[in-house]
Amino acid sequence: MTSSGGKFWPGGMHHSHFLPFSPISSLPQSISSAFKSIYQQHGVVGLWRGVTGAVPRVTVGSAVQLSTFASAKDWWFRKGSWAAVLAGGMVSSVAVAVAMTPFDVISTRLYNQPVHADGTGKLYRGFLDCILQISNKEGLLGLYKGIGAVYFRLGPHTVLSLFFWDKLRNMVQH
Repeated sequence: MTSSGGKFWPGGMHHSHFLPFSPISSLPQSISSAFKSIYQQHGVVGLWRGVTGAVPRVTVGSAVQLSTFASAKDWWFRKGSWAAVLAGGMVSSVAVAVAMTPFDVISTRLYNQPVHADGTGKLYRGFLDCILQISNKEGLLGLYKGIGAVYFRLGPHTVLSLFFWDKLRNMVQH
């Protein structure tokens, strides 16, 4: 826990615009006031800060999820088996966590870094600079900080989403 003006914030929340409530009166009290605050301080560009880490994350995650699911369920089990679908989802969930964690780390660092008055980051110049700094200072494993939490979030979601998607797709096709 970190302290901010005598108040304790769990997890060291740095992006104060998104706190749902605030014991400090100067912080936004709602989503709309957070948008207004970000817009007033940084303009439209401030609303899109960190997107350079989020877009590759979603692109890579979706590609890995669908390709590993299709391959795993068809290679190892009898086609049409519910066990094949679950196993394919499990293999896919591990692959997704491994592929997406570096992008989660990069996005989080880009979103949460302090910014200059013009909205440019004080710590990272962008996506590539962030990767290079993390790799140089923390090693490649620095890009995998929090992979356990990522897996526990993405694992069940991936398995269940792919299982139900596959079953609904089969119902429509037959």
